[in-house]
Amino acid sequence: MTQEIDPPLSTMPENSPKLPITASTANSKNKKLTLIPLIFLIYFEVAGGPYGEEPAVQSAGPLFAILGFLIFPFIWSVPEALITAELSTTFPGNGGFVIWADKAFGPFWGSLMGTWKFLSGVINIASFPVLCISYMEKLFPIFSSGVPRFMAILVSTLLLSFLNYTGLTIVGYAAVVLGVVSLAPFLLMSLIAIPKIQPHRWISLGQKGVKKDWNLFFNTLFWNLNFWDNVSTLAGEVETPQKTFPLALFSAVIFTCLGYIIPLLAVTGAVSVDQSEWETGFMANAAEIICGKWLKFWIEIGAVLSAIGLFEAQLSSSAFQLLGMAELAFLPKFFGLRSKWFNTPWVGILLSTAISLGMSYMNFTDIISSANFLYSLGMFLEFSSFIWLRRKFPLIKRPYRVPMKLPGLVIMCLIPCVFLVFIMAIATKIVFLISGLMTVGAIGWYFLIKICRSKKWLKFNDVDIHVEDPIVG
Repeated sequence: MTQEIDPPLSTMPENSPKLPITASTANSKNKKLTLIPLIFLIYFEVAGGPYGEEPAVQSAGPLFAILGFLIFPFIWSVPEALITAELSTTFPGNGGFVIWADKAFGPFWGSLMGTWKFLSGVINIASFPVLCISYMEKLFPIFSSGVPRFMAILVSTLLLSFLNYTGLTIVGYAAVVLGVVSLAPFLLMSLIAIPKIQPHRWISLGQKGVKKDWNLFFNTLFWNLNFWDNVSTLAGEVETPQKTFPLALFSAVIFTCLGYIIPLLAVTGAVSVDQSEWETGFMANAAEIICGKWLKFWIEIGAVLSAIGLFEAQLSSSAFQLLGMAELAFLPKFFGLRSKWFNTPWVGILLSTAISLGMSYMNFTDIISSANFLYSLGMFLEFSSFIWLRRKFPLIKRPYRVPMKLPGLVIMCLIPCVFLVFIMAIATKIVFLISGLMTVGAIGWYFLIKICRSKKWLKFNDVDIHVEDPIVG
């Protein structure tokens, strides 16, 4: 049975008629994500709680850490969320940012965007079992190294991937429960810490003689506050995305920023320890100092639950991105196969899990730096696509529109781009090497897919979204 394919949304004027069913909306009868689960999925795409913010204090001291988590959301998180809200509601579908780059600059850039973002996503997935084990080893030192650590990462990755296979709706509601349970101990710790807070500790620049590690500091901020656009790859699975997406994104921005800054203010103000102790997992030790071992244990358990939520949200985005790219003929048709039982993209889940497992045994800092570098390349292209689509298609219907004219939008995008340049400039040699090889591979992949399509070596969907149709209406 053939399906009608939408004309490109980017060529449609404000008064266009309703669209026919498309490959992206063909599964509309399946259960869709609603507002609350979507908010928590976005939350876990980006943060998952204060777990992992400790290196910001370790690398630059309390004052810079507090300023970073206060200022950086306005430099990065808010612009990225605004852009995601506009483009996801204008071009709803599981292709997400791949569609945006393709509509702006053509199929080569759409494919390159897809590869950059997919690889950054699966590398990022690899960090969550590592983060989880970093907390668990404080309770069970056996997981600190060797075979036990290897097996813990392997088994946890496989089990979490199977949970993702059981369905996006289940993952969405699980994210709500995980979010509430993992954040509760931090809220409790912050309240108990209030009488112990000494504000002068907040203005400390760090210990004398301790050299600031700006590479770690800025990568920590970036890693904790990016990936807002990843949820765009789930747009085809969301109930009324034009209304739901903007509200969910704005709610998640507020929720995420408060979830970081409140515990950070409480702990840095109430606990006086050597700056070197602020390694990943220190929040649990701080809970013991402030409240006792019972809260430390709760935060350790919360770290595991948070890592589960982060893993599930990121894996869902990566898997549905591959499904969307297959629907749009950027990838062979089999990448879009769904499970008969759960309707989940099992090929995408399997491939994402395999790559993330391969990256899981890297150094944690190298993991997040590599993910950040590839993500930065994709974000340059995303910001450019956003500006160009506004200029190229000024009359297209935008259910949500960032309330600025083109000059203001350019300034809004230039500020985070300056930060992207800095993040890429401070990358280590190993990060440059990994990212460079992956980019060369991404370019080669595009031309390989192009040959496979022209020679009909593989089956692709009968969709050619890269050719602009005449304006409808």
